Amino acid sequence: MTPIVQLYWIRVVLGIIAGALSAVVAFLIGNMTNIDTLVNSFTIALIVYIASYYVLKAVFQNKIEKQSKILSTAVLMYFFAWLPFFILFYTMIKIYG
Repeated sequence: MTPIVQLYWIRVVLGIIAGALSAVVAFLIGNMTNIDTLVNSFTIALIVYIASYYVLKAVFQNKIEKQSKILSTAVLMYFFAWLPFFILFYTMIKIYG
């Protein structure tokens, strides 16, 4: 597997993890009718993405030629994974929690 493909799948998995983390925080903070809860959840997703950038930059520094690729690879897939899993986990927590 090439480093770009590895980076892609790492970001997808991190999107799922960020969705679960955001759902837990959203449930603990309050109800989803408040826009602040949604903004806080999106902020958590951004923090996880930015933190993962610095970790992945250290790991893939010598493996990927263009360092900007580390930041931009799979950014859309990260958020496309985060959103449905955030909704799924939040719904599951709300129903069963």
